[in-house]
Amino acid sequence: MMILAEVQCLPTPAGTSDDRHAHVEAAIAEIQRAGVHHEVGALGTTLEGEPDVVWPLLRRVHEACLDAGADTAITIIKVHGSADGDAPGIDDLTAKFRDGGPTADDATERAGAP
Repeated sequence: MMILAEVQCLPTPAGTSDDRHAHVEAAIAEIQRAGVHHEVGALGTTLEGEPDVVWPLLRRVHEACLDAGADTAITIIKVHGSADGDAPGIDDLTAKFRDGGPTADDATERAGAP
């Protein structure tokens, strides 16, 4: 069974005087070390994997901000799973929007708008 999760870490401060995003980057590094399929976005990171891997990873991601030196951290987590274990993956949900995928004009045409 796979689950899909999005995590957004909001550490205070976000980084150091030398690297203004150091604490957020520590959280991303934790995901990278886990070896799960993931995609870093501007406002959060989406990842997918087995629940026994993803759930503890989400905790480590939060703690990575604090371990990196943040005074506090708020972590926002969204998780998608399904009873039959057939949750869509990152690529299932985003592939059609990558590299020349549909545009807003395409969606308007499909909807029949003038």
